[in-house]
Amino acid sequence: MTPTLPRTVRAVDTAQLLDLAQEAAMHGFSQRLPVDWLREHLAAEATHYLFPTLVQRLTHRPEVPLQWRCQQLLTVSTGEQIWGLLDVLPDTFDKIPETLETASKEDIVNRIEQAVKVREWMERTAADAGSWSPARPAGQSEETTPI
Repeated sequence: MTPTLPRTVRAVDTAQLLDLAQEAAMHGFSQRLPVDWLREHLAAEATHYLFPTLVQRLTHRPEVPLQWRCQQLLTVSTGEQIWGLLDVLPDTFDKIPETLETASKEDIVNRIEQAVKVREWMERTAADAGSWSPARPAGQSEETTPI
């Protein structure tokens, strides 16, 4: 039986998010940003948010465990909040404490819906620096780059 997708938002700090990304990499989940990229670009003392939006089961890869595809609201070193995706094990997500009030969760979901996507932010910041190239973060294929 498939676990019920929670309709909630969970807050994590940067260290927790890096651990979640490492777990996703270890399992070969398709929606994740490379840990090194996150370490380089995330604000070190920030809070980030996860909002599960679908149950992901890879029937063509039965060795890969079921996961919840979460939309992320990430705070980067510039202070901006950007949108990404992260596949998380249900048991791992359930262990993240519920710390947010309903009004805060609604606000976060609205901010997620309005946030610039990771790739757009990368292109803009690279262009601002005068060194833009269309390269994706290391470890991401065209299919896994959030667009």
